[in-house]
Order: sequence, then structure tokens, then C-alpha cells
Amino acid sequence: MAIVIFSNEVKGKSMLAFSRDLDVQYKTAFVLAHKLREAMASSLKSLQIGGAGKTAEIDGAYFGGHVRPANLAVDRLDRRLAENQTGKRKVVVVIRERSGRILPDVFSSETAALSFIQRRIDKGTLVHADESLAWDPLHAKFKMKRINHQQGYSIDGACTNGAESYFSRLRRGERGHHHHIAGPYFIRYVQEAAWREDNRRLGNGEQVEAIISLALKLKPSIDFCGYWQRAKLPK
Repeated sequence: MAIVIFSNEVKGKSMLAFSRDLDVQYKTAFVLAHKLREAMASSLKSLQIGGAGKTAEIDGAYFGGHVRPANLAVDRLDRRLAENQTGKRKVVVVIRERSGRILPDVFSSETAALSFIQRRIDKGTLVHADESLAWDPLHAKFKMKRINHQQGYSIDGACTNGAESYFSRLRRGERGHHHHIAGPYFIRYVQEAAWREDNRRLGNGEQVEAIISLALKLKPSIDFCGYWQRAKLPK
């Protein structure tokens, strides 16, 4: 029943609502949902994007690390400066194949994602990217098309709308359900959004069967094995 309820949501499931639906404690619902996200993530483990004659889009978006401005304008700091930030802000970099799969990951900066992109996109792929200077080194390995979003959303066939539609789903899930997705489990929300976007055309029953199939193949949880005993473990 939990998997059916979890799958039925388009943008993610609120853990408070999940715990009420299942009549369990919040922590129980939280751990169960993250184990389901871990099952979803297992489908991305060995995924390669693109290949000869195929097109992929890459893009990055920043999440987390919100700094609340002071009440009085005179006391407010410039939140764009590194010394006034929390250090928790992360960038999600996504690779999306046209008419294919989505592969996201979390980094400290877009530049830090270069090796991930080069490793997970096959040679011969036409790569579309925005004007960010972080993507410049990719020209040495891939044929690239660049788009300056200050000029338009799509110019001469260059477009990253597919990657940005993934971020739209992730943002709506963050604002509407999760509210706070930074921290050690951030990557699981990112992978969940990718799975939901990839399987958005499947019916509820097919999605439930797919999650069950992935979960049954998993070994003990990476994130939550020993979670309940953590307080007793020596520091």
C-alpha cells in the first residue's frame, strides 16, 4: 500500500502526509520513503547516455543553502558573496538524452561535474549546453551546441529545455512537498525526480511493479542500514 501511495504522486510525497496515510510515525515514513528512493536510484547506477547519432542536453541548477535576510534593510548582507553563504548550497547537474533517460548528480559546482559528464556520455553524442563557462572544456571531447538564454530559449537548434523540464519537476517537489531537501539525502530526492520524469508516461500499476522489482533486487540499504542503532554507535 505504501508503494501505491508513493507512486501515485507526480512531484513527490510529503512525509507528514505519508505518515498519516500509513498511520505510522514520521520517522518510519521517512525511512521507508528513502528506501523506495534508493530502489529508484539503483536503475541509474550503470546508465550511459547518448551514443553515435544521439543528442543529449546538460544543465545545472542550484539548491539549498538559503540565507534568511535580516528584518531591517540596513542589516542585510549581500548573499551573493561567499562569506555570507552557509556552504550548504549545491548544484544539481543533469544529463538528459533526447527521447531517452535522465542522469542527475550533485556537486559543489558545475566545474566539479566535468569528469562525471565525460564519463557518463558516450562518444559521438551531440551535446547541447547553455553559455556557462564551466562547460567549455567539454568541446575537446564532444561536438557541442551552445545556447545563450539571454538571447532566447532555442537558437539554431541549440536547446536545453529537456534538462530544464527535469529541474521544473524537482523545484515543484521541493516547494510543494519536501520544502527542505539539502543535506546528506539530497541526492535521493534528485534521483527520485529523475525516475518520476523518466516513467511519467507509465500507469500507476506499472510504476508500482517497477519499484517493487527494483526494491527486491537491492541488498541491505546503503543509507539506512543500522539507522535505528546510530545513536548507540561510538562517535
